[in-house]
Amino acid sequence: MAKLFGQQYSKQDLLEKVGSVAQIAEVRRVILTEGKRAGCQAIVFRTGSGLSFTTLADRALDISDANYQGMSLCFRAPVGEVHPAYYEPQKLGWLRSFYAGLLTTGGLTWFGHPHEDPEGGVEAHSGLGLHGRISHIPAENLYVDGAWEGDDYVMWAQGKMREAMLFGPNLLLTRKISAKLGENKIWLRDVVTNEAFTNQEHMMLYHANIGFPLLDEHSEYLVPALETIPHNEFAAQFIDEWERFAPPDPNQEEMCYYHRLAAQPDGTTYVAHVNRRICNDQGLGLYIKFNAKMLPWLLQWKMPGAGTYATGMEPCTAQGYGRSAEREAGRVINLTPGEQRTYDLEFGVLTSQKEIAEIEDIVKSLT
Repeated sequence: MAKLFGQQYSKQDLLEKVGSVAQIAEVRRVILTEGKRAGCQAIVFRTGSGLSFTTLADRALDISDANYQGMSLCFRAPVGEVHPAYYEPQKLGWLRSFYAGLLTTGGLTWFGHPHEDPEGGVEAHSGLGLHGRISHIPAENLYVDGAWEGDDYVMWAQGKMREAMLFGPNLLLTRKISAKLGENKIWLRDVVTNEAFTNQEHMMLYHANIGFPLLDEHSEYLVPALETIPHNEFAAQFIDEWERFAPPDPNQEEMCYYHRLAAQPDGTTYVAHVNRRICNDQGLGLYIKFNAKMLPWLLQWKMPGAGTYATGMEPCTAQGYGRSAEREAGRVINLTPGEQRTYDLEFGVLTSQKEIAEIEDIVKSLT
């Protein structure tokens, strides 16, 4: 049953009171216009609970925007949504179309800093740019709909993205993003299949980007870290402060940390970012639930810069030094012909101090 406006409603209750489910919740397709976003297909979800979000069908069904009761949950970079035709794959050109949002995916064959990969085959002939190609690949076989499942109304967007080239990789990503009427949650299921007849290297990064007002100088990270590794010497200077966020500083450099996570026996783990002081201490937070057996690392990106006031909570399969270095460290996955990997993630909004405390207790119990 759906919980709306402080009450529980069955399917029958609701259908008696609305002319269309779209009166209270919906999923709909739109086309963005103007500037570099022009022509980009998007899907807008509204769950009726106060949660709304937008996925971009032409950008791997990544989530460009998310808010709860008018409060943004994510950082939005100044470039805005960008059509994939403007993708610049070389070096740091990826940043020219990095809108950030609640989710930008890295992979499928590599992520991390731009680098050379002499052992990387045909696809690495001109070097590998930042975070891979998948976030600029449009969805095919797009399927957007909503339906009743008993007393639950479920909405979804599903599509397929193929990262392939002649004499190179042939990886298929099948992605489904779904939400329920009355819920403050987003579910994501990815299935990556190697459709080539040779082994294929695979790396995956879920670049979840949190911004103001959820992110602020009093906000906190809740992470069940067993080990924390700074990305470089600059980040190492501030490793004792990784759990806290600072006020904006125009001269701030970014910091990154890799956390090896504790988890339940089946691999289930949680990370969260919370702001206990927002809305007169009502509190607001966002958690991510996933399986640490599939995504054993959390990349934490801290950027308290003026105008780039953002943080990333990024479950991933490896660290971010580039495929060549990760291969040497033994952290690159090799998919055999026909092999699949499934990634399930749940994004949930924490709307009160009680809900924040419940997730905090779960995180603490893992360690």
